Amino acid sequence: MNVPSVLMAGGRWRFFPVPLRWSSFQALRNSCCRKKSTASKKSIPSVAFCDKTTKESEKALDKLFSSEQQASILHVLNTASNNELEAFKSLRGRKSINLVEHRKKFGPFQNLESLMNVPLFQYKTTVQVCNSILCPETEVKKRKSQENRLLKKLIKPEIERERLKAVNSIVSIVFGTRRIAWAHLDRKLAVLDWQHKECCHLVKGTYTSSVYLEEISPVVSKMPKADFYVLEKTGLSLQNSTLFPILLHLHIMEAMLYALLNTTFAQHGQHQVLSMNRNAVGKHFQLMLGDSRTSGKELVKQFLSDAALKEEPRVFFPSDKIVHYRHMFSATDQYRIEELYDSLLQAVAFYELAVFDPEP
Repeated sequence: MNVPSVLMAGGRWRFFPVPLRWSSFQALRNSCCRKKSTASKKSIPSVAFCDKTTKESEKALDKLFSSEQQASILHVLNTASNNELEAFKSLRGRKSINLVEHRKKFGPFQNLESLMNVPLFQYKTTVQVCNSILCPETEVKKRKSQENRLLKKLIKPEIERERLKAVNSIVSIVFGTRRIAWAHLDRKLAVLDWQHKECCHLVKGTYTSSVYLEEISPVVSKMPKADFYVLEKTGLSLQNSTLFPILLHLHIMEAMLYALLNTTFAQHGQHQVLSMNRNAVGKHFQLMLGDSRTSGKELVKQFLSDAALKEEPRVFFPSDKIVHYRHMFSATDQYRIEELYDSLLQAVAFYELAVFDPEP
């Protein structure tokens, strides 16, 4: 039998036959078969090892939880509805659905090991689920910790959660280079007051404190009493030198409003004035386009429309004022008054993000 061999000569590949005895070929073939057979035999123990590991994991669950704890866990898993199971963070989404479906198909869970037959439930997941059922307060603490971290990014200065929960009304204030607007909302998201005022003499290049005081003082005097006064915190970057005059103006406005509002409406020496992150409000209403925030005019228009057409609108406008607010809004068609729209959106976002309990 001839087996081709290869040599390179003169830069080209050349093939020529090399005689090979049948006995040598048979020996080579037998050697390959032995290697293949050996590889197959070696793979069998790995399957047995996986089975052994699974059984050890199942036995470990018995050691982790006492018989009383196991009974409590199984009671919840066998009786809770899908919505009740989703109250546990580790069972949200597809896991709770899989549990209910498995329970309907195969009957109640007899032991913790049977949980590992449910799709998406491996040993680690099963342990997390069992712990969350036994210690729901741990999940509550984690959720509160996460909420506190979000609040720190959303609102400055830091404020006690209890004070936020007790809020009855707020005044949301947004200011720009030419005007200042505010919206007074109660915790039912009913608009009690909503207006704006032109301030055309502020950005003239001199930034005189007395001029700011003269312009802003009458505006503050018109604002109603509330639990908190929420100012918009600009998202403009200090690195852009061309925006420095505008940033300077906005910071002066913010400082002046802080001083005047706290002096006018101070209660028991506690903070009444807060700053709210502008971009966080934009993200809440899906108004962000990259790092820029788009106009909220259409969203506010929808709020006004829903208040007239729906029984349970997101924002309530009093029947005796809704016509006035709709006329005021229509007057902004030619010239956008973003401060007016943003003051209302900021108030709604404040309640939904900082006051009301987030949905699980």
